Amino acid sequence: MQDATETDPTEETTPAAGKSTAKLYPGLLLCLGGGAVAVLLHQLVPAVSALLIAIVFGAILGNIWKIPTGMAPGIAVAGKRILRIGIILLGLQLVLGDLLELGLGMVAVAAVVVAGGLMGTVLIGRALGIPPAQGILIACGFSICGAAAVAACEGVVDAEDEDVATGIALVVLFGTVMIPVVPVLVTLLNFDPETGGLWAGASVHEVAQVVAAAGIIGGGALQGAVIVKLTRVLMLAPVMAVLGVMQRQRTSSTTSAKRPPLVPLFVLGFLAMVAVASVEVLPQPVLGVAQIIQTACLSIAMFALGLGVRIKNLVRVGPKPLVLGAASTVMVGSIALVGVTLVA
Repeated sequence: MQDATETDPTEETTPAAGKSTAKLYPGLLLCLGGGAVAVLLHQLVPAVSALLIAIVFGAILGNIWKIPTGMAPGIAVAGKRILRIGIILLGLQLVLGDLLELGLGMVAVAAVVVAGGLMGTVLIGRALGIPPAQGILIACGFSICGAAAVAACEGVVDAEDEDVATGIALVVLFGTVMIPVVPVLVTLLNFDPETGGLWAGASVHEVAQVVAAAGIIGGGALQGAVIVKLTRVLMLAPVMAVLGVMQRQRTSSTTSAKRPPLVPLFVLGFLAMVAVASVEVLPQPVLGVAQIIQTACLSIAMFALGLGVRIKNLVRVGPKPLVLGAASTVMVGSIALVGVTLVA
């Protein structure tokens, strides 16, 4: 939790009825600027993800500058609503035909990686005494699609902002470590580039981190890696739906508690975009513009979430989340390795 004297800029603050939405502008403009800087730096250094730059930039700024309280409402909108727009548009990158070209075996491997990673991480977190909500956030981030999954999950489960910040920080840390480690292990295991790419896609946390690792592997690694990773991204929808059902069940006995939707609207939007992409009704230029908007939205949101990452809070939570992150990384990578070895 934040200190009593410090305001968490990522805490969602809804303006009271009648108040001008102008209160959102300072925080939104800050996040828009941070996202723009991240995208521009990505153009200069394409090997580094704009999302990663945005998170790190936000975290640095949030730790060296006391964010004015008046910016909190706009930052909250950027970290939640704009994030969901980005996740919805992410669905346009998923074409079911491309996923099926992998073969049902690799689709099954991706599903087992997500399911095994989620259950294993939650169980290990429980054994370590980590709060359930924090364990679920870390499990989603490491098993599905990194920081975006952590933030999406926060919209479904009852989690503290500090838990979200911890989950995102762990995804950045361990996913970045995997970028050089996976190619080295691919060489040591004597995998061909295609098989190595499949393993990278099935094990590395962020889409951008998968691209970086596959680029180092070289050869024909990239295409298979991205398709397998996007198959894992597709699992975001059913996982969020299941979590939504579980959260409703937990709150059903409390009449005063607001029950969350059975399936979050942004998940339905995500699935709708997958359907649109799969029937190929949109021309490529439109898809290209949508991808630019998606990257911009996610960069803005990641910058906003990065503002809530406090080094002192990460130190205060102790080593247990770090241990869980390491264990989850090894577990997801191992499940993926066995699956790819059996199927490829």
